[in-house]
Amino acid sequence: MPAAASGIGLAVSTVIFALRPNAAGEPSVWLPLVRRIREPYLDRWALPGGPVALSESLEASARRNLLETTALEPTYLEQLYAFGDVDRSPTTRLVSIVYWALVRPEEAERVSPGENVRWFPADDLPDLAFDHNLIVEYALWRLRTKMEYSRIAHAFLGEQFTLAELRGVHEAVLQKPLDPANFRRQMESSGAIEPTGDVVVGGRHRPPKLYRYAGGVELADAGPLTARVVAATAQHPPASRHDGQPEPAQEDPR
Repeated sequence: MPAAASGIGLAVSTVIFALRPNAAGEPSVWLPLVRRIREPYLDRWALPGGPVALSESLEASARRNLLETTALEPTYLEQLYAFGDVDRSPTTRLVSIVYWALVRPEEAERVSPGENVRWFPADDLPDLAFDHNLIVEYALWRLRTKMEYSRIAHAFLGEQFTLAELRGVHEAVLQKPLDPANFRRQMESSGAIEPTGDVVVGGRHRPPKLYRYAGGVELADAGPLTARVVAATAQHPPASRHDGQPEPAQEDPR
């Protein structure tokens, strides 16, 4: 049962972004959606989510719902926005706290597409349930805005990466080509990355250098709330299904 006060229900939803190849084989931004199995919007695709239990924090609820519906446990999970328009659900008054997550390709492989879970290109979605098209549009705007000034690209990469891989993340998210020479100069002069001293082995040509982000990388900086967020997550870890398989969307209206 969702937590409620004065007849207002409380739920969480999460936008999960990953880089996957498009029809042309180029990396682009995708997200998994779940099919609703109840009214309202029966059979409509929606964001993973569900009601907040009285005994769990918002972030713990988001992580639990993600694990149950998609089998994902993202490293990067940040609160995005609260959506609470009066008419966002046709059957009840409901507020959704929306999170967004970024996952690496190997993490995205944990999602097993099926009848009730499927990957969609983030810029070419069907008509989703509730106001979820608007939520995804806002999340994409935030992602592209943060890509211009933060280290958020790191969430899509491993600990070590080439400049070509880093540029590929920027191009996929920003949806525009970047000049390789200019990108290299900008990144190397920014102080954000540093060479590891290693190179990619096994190629036929001059092996590209491997880089890493300089210093600690706090992708979701909660400032003075950081310790509180970490403690809450550790206190309420996500609960996994006994068989390890994701469940279809069964949340109440969001």
